[in-house]
Amino acid sequence: MVRGLLLAAGAGRRMGMPKALVRDESGQPWLVRAVGVLRDGGCDAVTVVLGAAADEAASLLEGAGVDVVVAADWAEGMGASLRAGLGSLGPDAEAVLVTLVDLPDVSAAVVRRVLDAGVDSGGVGSGVLRRASYEGRPGHPVLIGRAHWPGVVASADGDRGARDYLAGSAVTYVECGDLATGHDRDTP
Repeated sequence: MVRGLLLAAGAGRRMGMPKALVRDESGQPWLVRAVGVLRDGGCDAVTVVLGAAADEAASLLEGAGVDVVVAADWAEGMGASLRAGLGSLGPDAEAVLVTLVDLPDVSAAVVRRVLDAGVDSGGVGSGVLRRASYEGRPGHPVLIGRAHWPGVVASADGDRGARDYLAGSAVTYVECGDLATGHDRDTP
């Protein structure tokens, strides 16, 4: 089982509001869109980590069939959200596909490509470590097998998330630049 893990806890200071509350031009919340991307891309279940404006953001997810986790220490940065999310997952997940709420052009096709990249070499297992790249630039989503979770949790600090752990590990990069830019949106 691969669980999608959507990190959406930040205050979005440069955006002027928590990114979990931002809506696209059509009025759809980024939060709802990102959950759909994970599901449509092949994740078996989705967990959303909230923090700033958690109650308001959670109301956008009512009836969406997702697990919601509130990172009490969300203001510490992405590392706190990642730790909270990984710590909430039960024993059924063999791997987790981590993405961010502020990637409006990352589609289900990107998620599917990252998930499917290792099918010929045994698929998704607890030792998998794959990361989307965009024209050679590392980005999200990141597929992390359960065997890596303790190391990720130990190194997740501030806004760096799993960056330090990934830098010291054998990561398989999956080029997705033909599908999206992978750029996050920090301003309106």
